[in-house]
Parts: sequence; structure tokens; C-alpha cells
Amino acid sequence: EYLAPVPAGMEPGSPFGSSIQSLVTYLRYTHAISYERLSGILAEVFGLKISEGAIANLLSTVKTSLDEQVNQILQRLRQAKLICSDETSARVNGQNQWEWVFQNQDICLHVIRPSRGAGVISEVLGEHRPQLWVSDLFSAQKNHPAAQWQVCLAHQLRDCQYAIDAGDKIFAPAMKRLLLRAFVIHRRRDRMDETKLERYRSNLRERLTRILSLAPYQPDGVRLRKRYGELMDNLFLFLEDVTIPPTNNSSEQAIRMSVIFRRVTNCFRSEWGRDLFAAVRSVVNTGKRQGLTAYQAIQKALSLHGSLFSPS
Repeated sequence: EYLAPVPAGMEPGSPFGSSIQSLVTYLRYTHAISYERLSGILAEVFGLKISEGAIANLLSTVKTSLDEQVNQILQRLRQAKLICSDETSARVNGQNQWEWVFQNQDICLHVIRPSRGAGVISEVLGEHRPQLWVSDLFSAQKNHPAAQWQVCLAHQLRDCQYAIDAGDKIFAPAMKRLLLRAFVIHRRRDRMDETKLERYRSNLRERLTRILSLAPYQPDGVRLRKRYGELMDNLFLFLEDVTIPPTNNSSEQAIRMSVIFRRVTNCFRSEWGRDLFAAVRSVVNTGKRQGLTAYQAIQKALSLHGSLFSPS
């Protein structure tokens, strides 16, 4: 009697190879399909009978397989010059936790932690000190370790409009016009030489100084005037460096699927499920920045010698 060697990737623990692992992971964490429905789809569409328990075991194996990919993303993040960050709530075992995203044009890392405090940033980045940080005004984000900080202007436009709707006719309208002017300059900067761009930057600073001399009396206008008096150096950095985005919209886009998943599934019943979701979102969103679809990114990450950062 002769027993053939077990093929690579089919060692004891799961009878399913990377193709099935990729499909199940994609359907579960990109389309938020429950275990019960996923088991039915696999049986009815693909003729593959996998119980809910077997799906759980398969995904546990996937979590281990993705650890190296996530570590590669983390190491690249810890070398990044620019980091954009945001966070959203998550439910784990019925308790509130927070999903953080740290990303730029090349990589995207998701982590889910019990805390929304700045300690999460310290844990993720370690000793790394990026040059540039882009975020909203949440207190933990304000305690970032970067040398410079670009405030998300999309949030500021919304806050100015809120103040206008609340009745401020002095400060918020003028500030909103200034922010919109900065966006126009940003869109047209490719058609400007450095001398012309510097004139525009100087004009923005002069206008900002004049606006901050206004004396609103409506509470929301007063609040915004105080805020921007403290943030003068953090509003228009994106006009100094073309690599800096004026908004944090890319971070909000990165966690959009997480918000949908939370609403559909009510999130996670175990910490390994929480960490697997974060790993998959890290792989998918990093793959997107490398020109890969969600399914392609998962396939590449789970292939025997695959890497999101190596040629196909």
C-alpha cells in the first residue's frame, strides 16, 4: 500500500484549499452573508456541502494564513511618511469597541480595539513618527505622533454649514467661502507655476486672518472662530505638498463596508472573528490600492506564495 504525500496547503486541519477559502472569505466579509445562508449558497450553487461549523473552522484557518500579509502591511505603515486615520464603532460580544483605519495611497490597515483612545495609535505605530497626519478633530486623532497635521476640510465644511443653518451670519459664511476657495485652488494647482500658487497661498492666509478678526455672537459661530484660531497652521497644508489630501474621505471610504457589515450582522461574537474581519478589510483595501478587486486581493493573500506587494 502506498500513500501519496499530502499536497502543500492541504495539511490536516481543513480539507479545503485556497480557492474555497478565498470564495468563502469573499462572500462572508465582502457581502456580509451569514453562515447559514453561505452554507446554502455553497450547496445549491456550487454543489459543495459545507456545514456552518466547517465554515467556522475554515475561516479560523484563513485568519492564521492572513497574519503574515497583515504584518507586511503593518511594517509598511510603520515606514510611511503620510498616514490618514479614522475610526468607527464595532460590537464584539455585545460590547462596544472601535474599528480604526490607518491608510495612505499604498496601504490600509484595520484594527479593532476596546479603546477609542490615542493608545491605539501608539500600539499600531510603535516608535514610528510619520511626517504628516490627516484626520478629523476627535481628541485621540489630535494626539497623533506626526510632525504636521492636516485637518479634514470636508468635516469643516459640514460644521460651517451647520453653524449657518443654526443662525450664524457673520463668521461661518465667510469661513465656508474661504474653504471652498481653497478647494478650487487645489483642483487647479496643476495649471499653476509655483509663483502663482504661492500668491494664492498668501492670499488665503490673509483672508483667514481677516475672517478671524470677525466677532460673531451666535454660539456656533463663536465656537468655530475659537476652533480655527487654534488651527490656522493645520488648514491649508495640502496646498504646500501635492501628496497631502485636503480631506480624510479616503479613510471614510475604507471603513464604509465596516459600517454596512455592522448593520447587517450586528458585528462579532468572538475576538478571533473580530480580528479576522480586520485582517480581511486590511487585505482588501490594500489590494484595492494595488489595482486588485476584493476577490483578487483575497485570492492573492491566501495563495501559497502570494503577496499583495509582489508581482502576480
